Amino acid sequence: MPRISNERTALLRDEETGGQDNRQLIEFSKDDPSNPRAWSKGKKLANIAIIASMAVLSPLARSIFAPGIRQIAESLKVSENEVVACQTGFVVMLGVGPLILAPLSETFGRKPLYLICFTAFTLLQIPTALAKTLPVLITLRTFAGFFGSVAISNGGGTISDMYQSHERAGIFGWYLLGPLLGPSIGPLLGGIILSKLDWPWLFWVLLIICSVTIAGAFVFLKETYTPVLLAKRKQDKENADGGEYYFDGEDVRPLKTKLASSIQRPLRILFTQPIVLIMASYQALIFATNYSLYTQFQSVYGDGYGFSILQVGLIYLGPGLGFLTAVWFIVPKIDVVYNRLSEKHRESKPEFRLPIANIGSILIPVSIFWFAWTVEYHVHWFVTILSTFFYGIGQVAIFNSTQNYYIDSFENYAASAIAAGALFRSIIGGVVPLFTPTLVEKLGFGWGMSVFAFLGVLLAPSPILFYYYGGFLREKFAIELD
Repeated sequence: MPRISNERTALLRDEETGGQDNRQLIEFSKDDPSNPRAWSKGKKLANIAIIASMAVLSPLARSIFAPGIRQIAESLKVSENEVVACQTGFVVMLGVGPLILAPLSETFGRKPLYLICFTAFTLLQIPTALAKTLPVLITLRTFAGFFGSVAISNGGGTISDMYQSHERAGIFGWYLLGPLLGPSIGPLLGGIILSKLDWPWLFWVLLIICSVTIAGAFVFLKETYTPVLLAKRKQDKENADGGEYYFDGEDVRPLKTKLASSIQRPLRILFTQPIVLIMASYQALIFATNYSLYTQFQSVYGDGYGFSILQVGLIYLGPGLGFLTAVWFIVPKIDVVYNRLSEKHRESKPEFRLPIANIGSILIPVSIFWFAWTVEYHVHWFVTILSTFFYGIGQVAIFNSTQNYYIDSFENYAASAIAAGALFRSIIGGVVPLFTPTLVEKLGFGWGMSVFAFLGVLLAPSPILFYYYGGFLREKFAIELD
């Protein structure tokens, strides 16, 4: 498929085919007001604010019930481990959803997917709050995870639509703060709610917040996907003057064929591209560790340190402050390093996004060991929480570098590349916490959580190896995407 240009103005010119094809080309230029990359700063930021809000709320909805696991278990007369299954279904669908939603956004556009899916996500909070049995609760939460994944699956593609590679990382860092910070804010908000109200109010409050967000989306959200914008312009021109037009990268295949190709695309990327499969494994380890820690906080700090539900909720600010610190001080350096290396080598390569990931490669295993053994020996609670601060910094360094690496490597299909990575990390991140309590029970907290740290040590060289050999692997395993 010809490469889609996103930086041209709406010009018309005759196709040079010796007079046998009278169609005229429609394209964007840099200063065309319809070109998302030429939008004003305010218009771009309004779009990002909406999708970032959605990206915060879906992982927040995953973790908001963490402080209430015990209350929900008692209310529904089930075990606490069975209630954790509500998280598993939700998290797995955060990975499965993008396999379908990301390619669909590259067929129908970003905006319709955001509006339809997040509206469904919002409305699902009503029956969830009214659920009376665990199977119903798990089912509703699983569907909510699918529809809530829309911002996580398409956000990177939307940002890629609006920003060029040299300016993307800083903006992307603030957007990615949502999926990372949401799980930290959720338990805090849940702790505040549960200190005064019963567990169904977790979802009533979510309904109110999500309703405000989706209302703002219907008013302010704009379409950013260039092929969809050019297709609309083409239709308008043909209806106006009866002429025939086309645009570069236009897909004229039947809808059924396009959909089949689109849905297969993330899986093809995941299982044929070593850079995606291995870095997705790295992210999977981080997510599995993250969710395992979060589900253990109640027992560690509630039972071990005697914290109240609200105090346990405040513990989640440890990694949350790490996320904010990394986004403020470290993430902007991804662009700085990328631009300097591009200038030095006189070419731009996706691998220039990876040096900052090495900060995370060190911090992740160190902070997990730190947390595991300070909890094991019941060191002062502040020392244990301090380790989660550095864990948060490491997580952002790896997560942001990897996501930008995906986007630069598969720019025209950025959403599908991100979806490929999201599938693996979400399935692992959703399933592993089910087994973490057994792991901790058999090995003890120190050795049980150190398993994650040892895996972190094993995967730590990945950013360095891909920095030097990523270009070779991309060329060797190159595939034609359509």
